[in-house]
Amino acid sequence: MDANWAQIAQWLLMISAISLVLATILGLWLWNRVKRLRIPDSATFIEAMRLTPLSVVVFLDLLDLGLDFFSTPISWVMLSRLGLTKLRGVTALEAIIPGTQVLPTMTVAWLAIRLFGPQLDEIPWLRDRIDREAMRSRPRRLPR
Repeated sequence: MDANWAQIAQWLLMISAISLVLATILGLWLWNRVKRLRIPDSATFIEAMRLTPLSVVVFLDLLDLGLDFFSTPISWVMLSRLGLTKLRGVTALEAIIPGTQVLPTMTVAWLAIRLFGPQLDEIPWLRDRIDREAMRSRPRRLPR
């Protein structure tokens, strides 16, 4: 079987361009719509990923497919703006590992954490914050 390298390169370039266009559209939407997430510095990668919207991880995977390791600075800025600094190191590491660009690793990690990771009520700092907000929102009773 004789491979036509020019045609293979053309297909790869087309896939890269399409993923880059989709990542740009999704990135602009994220930049304007997704508000800064309030995740404390003490949160783990799994806790941060559990609270990350799916659109963010799809954006990261599309950007990685379109730009390869050149996507790292853009991902770094976007994750900083969204308050997801815990994910920056993982996306940078994933971008420099050869062969992972075609795999949607961040999306797979997001799905795995959603299926097998902690539920929202099992994250201590989030549960404590929800409890504090619930206490503040209760109407106070006046002493009789």
